[in-house]
Amino acid sequence: MSRWAVVVAGGVGSRFWPLSTPERPKQLLPLISDKPLLVDSIDRLGPIVDPDHTLVLTSENLVKSIRKLLPEIPGKNIIAEPRPAGTAAALTWAALNIERRDGIDATMISVHADWFIGDDARFREVLLEAEEIAQRTHTLVTVGVVPTRPDQGFGYIQPTSPDRKGGSPVKRFVEKPDRARAEKLRSEGYLWNSGIFVWSVGDFLAQVKQHTPELAKALALDRDAEAREFFASVAKSVSVDVGVLERSTNVTVVPGDFGWDDIGTWAALGRVRDKDEFGNVTTGDVHILDCTDNVVQADSGTVVIYGVDNLVIVVHDGLTLVTTREKAADLKRLVESLPASEQAKA
Repeated sequence: MSRWAVVVAGGVGSRFWPLSTPERPKQLLPLISDKPLLVDSIDRLGPIVDPDHTLVLTSENLVKSIRKLLPEIPGKNIIAEPRPAGTAAALTWAALNIERRDGIDATMISVHADWFIGDDARFREVLLEAEEIAQRTHTLVTVGVVPTRPDQGFGYIQPTSPDRKGGSPVKRFVEKPDRARAEKLRSEGYLWNSGIFVWSVGDFLAQVKQHTPELAKALALDRDAEAREFFASVAKSVSVDVGVLERSTNVTVVPGDFGWDDIGTWAALGRVRDKDEFGNVTTGDVHILDCTDNVVQADSGTVVIYGVDNLVIVVHDGLTLVTTREKAADLKRLVESLPASEQAKA
């Protein structure tokens, strides 16, 4: 058996504006440790996947930056998507690359570059468990994270047998619920849809061919086709969840409990960074009095806050952002409302 890792590292991370930009999106920023999120992701996989067997999927404008950031990864393994076409297309293209190099029996572990993982060792253990199940059952395996709160920002997975060890067939996927339903799903044994996938290349490509007409024309191309031709042939952008997993009856979910969180907004840093005794998370020169549950990032100057709660404050490159932790999830709308001169900087 040959093992490969595919790290999805595209996107602009607009919800981390003004720190993130198209040239330096969130996956290239040191938001959790002193290293960029992408480097943390590669390091986390290092003990179980060789750099020669690690692919990074990204946008064309980030290839040079990522090659500098990850000199241990061969240049040909930094794969540019000519245009955004959804994760179904991106992961299918990665699978075709692995098939060409290593055959259909190779295992493919797919993760995203913008996650927090509290227990790296346990994370790797679960990936290897999922790999064993994928090889034995020839199913598409997804890792469902055991919820720690009724989060409305995640999708959920219902296992057929919630208490079954060694994985369980997936009964259904549920899109992002409201808070009341999220609490109910959590109490009923549903798992967060983490986006962690493990499968053999052959099994995955067979399911794509069977269930994903959006990629039919691209799959019909010669196996030596270039990326530009493949992505141009994708009829419609579709996620791998919607385009493959939700349409297939050949999906297994494995529960994972390793401190996973999606670093999707400034507010998420309040869950994963070290806090003071009042729940405040700060970076830079920050003075706080009578405040709780704030996220403050000061790249220059001094920030002083007094008697406020649940705010996000970011000072970067002469610009100051102030919003609530709740509204921090909607910064794309804010950026689109800015004058053209400011949008050009975003």
